[in-house]
Amino acid sequence: MKQLLRIEHAALAAAALYAYHLSGGGWWLFLLLVLVPDLSMLGYLAGPRVGAWCYNAVHSWLAPVLLYLLGIAAGQPLMAQIALVLAAHIAIDRALGYGLKRESGFKDTHLGRIGG
Repeated sequence: MKQLLRIEHAALAAAALYAYHLSGGGWWLFLLLVLVPDLSMLGYLAGPRVGAWCYNAVHSWLAPVLLYLLGIAAGQPLMAQIALVLAAHIAIDRALGYGLKRESGFKDTHLGRIGG
């Protein structure tokens, strides 16, 4: 099951990258922004509960979907492109086995224990 989820997320990453390409987004912008969502890990400085909440808030599929729809509705292609970068980041993370965090610790995710 875990392998199927990883394959599905690899396909979602490819779709987000392709959509980003079609949107005319510059690859310099993509490279600049692709790791920005991981700054949410700084929440772990306040403890595992706050860290998990911060990480999960940024790495939920809700964020890129809403941001993309808002960007399209507002006629703001940059906002939609940023949403696609976030979607690619989330999909790549999940394809690599990094899931939403549990409050018990950073390595405990909804996809299982990282490295375990």
